[in-house]
Amino acid sequence: MNTDERNVWGSGDVSSGKGGGDENFPVGSLLISRRLRPHVHAYYDFARVIDDIVDTDQLDADAKITRLNAMEDVVLGKRTAPQRPDAQTAVRVGRTLARTGVSTATATDLIVAFRQDAVKNRYDSWEELEEYCRYSANPVGRFLLELHGEDAGTFAASDALCTALQVLNHLQDCADDLRNLDRCYLPRPWLAREGVTVDDLRLGYALPGMRRVFNALLDRVDELNRHASLLCTLIRDRRMRMEAAVIVGLSKRLAQRLRVEDPIAGRVKLSRMDVARAVAGAVRTLV
Repeated sequence: MNTDERNVWGSGDVSSGKGGGDENFPVGSLLISRRLRPHVHAYYDFARVIDDIVDTDQLDADAKITRLNAMEDVVLGKRTAPQRPDAQTAVRVGRTLARTGVSTATATDLIVAFRQDAVKNRYDSWEELEEYCRYSANPVGRFLLELHGEDAGTFAASDALCTALQVLNHLQDCADDLRNLDRCYLPRPWLAREGVTVDDLRLGYALPGMRRVFNALLDRVDELNRHASLLCTLIRDRRMRMEAAVIVGLSKRLAQRLRVEDPIAGRVKLSRMDVARAVAGAVRTLV
């Protein structure tokens, strides 16, 4: 690797080592056909790496953006990647997109969001947060739908689900994001309206005003989940329909947990019973 390339890629892989098992929701589950599962894993591995790039403390903002740009160039076939595990995920997802015909935007839009994460750490409206989710989360649903041959009529309900999932994740991680990344996705005017500040996330428990902010965000999530429920009537592929139904069920159950549990005091997680009930509910939608 010449000096210019070393400057682009940096001296090492900054991947966190997290995998699909660390996520709230299934990644390439058995509901996805064996034929398509490798493509789902290639996409997830790429998304995991670029997320790790923007969250690492080993790179400054400029270095993060430079490396993200290089990953994008590899996906688009504009650059050769070094023989390094992180960079090779961009090669694999580029091949997946080429072989399946899924749009490249499902991968490159994620990079738009992560470039933003490198330089933006506060949000001032729900609309700003939605716009972030448009790039950070919605492409994932669209990738899966395109991979299964679904048409654009499914996209709006999928976008609603993916945005709901992203906001739920922001709520789960609100204290950790601030402590580890100095990043907060809770709209600041909503906090001010309830008499709390971003720094109140450091207290170890939710003040009443912070609880009201959480509930206001969960009200928006509930609206999104109601829209997302339409997915089960729109998706043609039976296995993908089942996958979507399970995820909608899990999203609703996590929202319920976040209504009654404090994400500042500890991570709010789905239980095995939550998963079992979501699966049972999904089966009923197919009868």
